[in-house]
Amino acid sequence: MSNSKVGLAVPTYNAEPYLDAWIKSLKMQSFCPHRILAIDSESKDGTRDICTQQNFEVHRIKQRDFDHGGTRQLAVELLDDCDILVFMTQDAIMSSSDSLSNLLAPFDNPETAAVCGRQLPSKDAGPIAAHARLFNYADSNQVKTKNDISKFGFKTIFLSDSFAAYRRNTLLNAGGFPKRSIFGEDTVVAAKLILAGYSIAYRSDASVYHSHNYSLFEEFNRYFDIGVLHNRESWLREEFGGAEGEGKRFVLSELKYLTHTAPLLIPSALLRTFAKLGGYKLGMNERRLSVNSKRALSMNRRFWIDEIEAGKLESHLPNRERKTKNV
Repeated sequence: MSNSKVGLAVPTYNAEPYLDAWIKSLKMQSFCPHRILAIDSESKDGTRDICTQQNFEVHRIKQRDFDHGGTRQLAVELLDDCDILVFMTQDAIMSSSDSLSNLLAPFDNPETAAVCGRQLPSKDAGPIAAHARLFNYADSNQVKTKNDISKFGFKTIFLSDSFAAYRRNTLLNAGGFPKRSIFGEDTVVAAKLILAGYSIAYRSDASVYHSHNYSLFEEFNRYFDIGVLHNRESWLREEFGGAEGEGKRFVLSELKYLTHTAPLLIPSALLRTFAKLGGYKLGMNERRLSVNSKRALSMNRRFWIDEIEAGKLESHLPNRERKTKNV
């Protein structure tokens, strides 16, 4: 690891409100990346100027071309001289001076293909958002391999690109990030790496502040997208099982947490549970919905633009050609 070149990539869009804290947390790190790359989706504020002033590399893409997997795969290609690639989001703020070095430590083991850091509740996190982070991100380190699938099921491939690192060559050998992904490009890559026989590490001492106070409708939208992912990447459930057991454990933990911290929010939490379940079920059955309906139900609405335009093009084909196209 000592001789490895490390590149850090962050997709940005109107990131100016976050960049001051983000840059301060980066500058306080005990480890300095070899390259820092911002891939910007036509920000309308000062994002690109700020990144340029900090001597970050800035690569511009059109807003409509942003894709959770494809944009990160672009970073993999641009950072072609780096051995380890760190991915972050613009609103993930490293919590200590050793967050980055601790995230990279597991790569001393050649079998480690990826590392996931811990996400702590942001300072403005409400009780529901705080519990989600405390439940999903444990306070102890962990390493998972293919042998752990029977024990952890779908949780085996838990990984978040809000703060994660990958061994570049191994990532490429596994096919890289999926293009045209509505959500969960990190989950897809983690699954491929685990099935290929590599290990994925989790470091609780590599932490960032990162959480979202989603509304009830945003929870529905997010879980609709998760359902779409699981429907289109059905092999994930076939190889690792469903997440129903983990969902039940989450609900029980949330109710216990709120009973002690914010009992008045329990009705809201229950409504959110039904919203998540409903969104997920609809997403799993998205083939029965029109593209415009799916766009309205989705958090990642930009994902559906290409499908809408493809449908418009198809509608102009002669009937016989259209039928042939659908076979």
